[in-house]
Amino acid sequence: MRTRRGLCYPRVMNLNNADGVVKRRKVVLPAGEQIGCRKKLKLSPEVDGGFPGGCDFFDALPDDLVLSILCKLSSTASCPADFINVLITCKRLNGLGLNPVVLSKASRRMLGVKAKNWSESAHRFLKLCADTGNVEACFTLGMIRFYCLQNRGTGASLMAKAAIGSHSPALYSLAIIQFNGSGGSKNDKNLPAGVALCARAAYLGHVDALRELGHCLQDGYGVKRNIAEGRRFLIQANARELATVLVACPSAVVPRSWLSWTPDRLATEGVCPLLSDFGCNVPSPAPHPANQFLSEWFSGRTPGPGLRLCSHSAVDDRRPGGMSSVGAQCAEQ
Repeated sequence: MRTRRGLCYPRVMNLNNADGVVKRRKVVLPAGEQIGCRKKLKLSPEVDGGFPGGCDFFDALPDDLVLSILCKLSSTASCPADFINVLITCKRLNGLGLNPVVLSKASRRMLGVKAKNWSESAHRFLKLCADTGNVEACFTLGMIRFYCLQNRGTGASLMAKAAIGSHSPALYSLAIIQFNGSGGSKNDKNLPAGVALCARAAYLGHVDALRELGHCLQDGYGVKRNIAEGRRFLIQANARELATVLVACPSAVVPRSWLSWTPDRLATEGVCPLLSDFGCNVPSPAPHPANQFLSEWFSGRTPGPGLRLCSHSAVDDRRPGGMSSVGAQCAEQ
């Protein structure tokens, strides 16, 4: 691996040094005559590093510096193409870009592959990222395998791996699986386990899990009924959701429509109800790339035998037998 020692860089001489510049011999002309044009000075091979077309400074960069730049790119890329376009630039970038250190830093947006672009190479890339311990890759690939590829075992295992890493969306998704008995029958439901997973995700700040936990406590669903505590969690979830919207748009003026309960607008204007008894609507939050993938995957396919899609299209979640922000209420339908 290249290091940052100065000996690794090509020697570039001072252009002001006459020894490093090839000059033409000065021609003395008779008085009154002028030279029509002058040629540019030519640099010696020692000055341009001996590379055709000039010095190749990129090849001289140490590997650890390039890895640091690629780590920054993978953690801030807004889509997979931003990163893939760098990998296909040259052989060296391709090799360093697939380094486990770089893949472990990949963000959820960099891993947000579209369902229409799904391929075996995309599957391998997500697997490489998951093998490095990237919790976002584990969750995304786990969701795709569990719901789309019908590989329940490895899908649940990958989601569990992300949940062990305190990934709140993975914890909440596992809770939904326990509530619904996904991948099995209704007899496979484990309500107490679902409540426990929801509680852990809520503790980590997952708003939908906090709301779901409040509903469970209010209704006595998988846990001893406690109406006061459940309502307190619901209020917290609503406050956090509203705060998230205001932080995202600090200069926005809260419209009067947010303070009115109009359920007929849900499917047409893309708003998400905070809670009906509080009477508020706010813009729908951006879905996780894994949930967006499922929505795109099943929107153009017919569910197979034994699969049922969430009837709440407003929440942008098309998981078979699952839901994004509705929770156990869907499981009871």
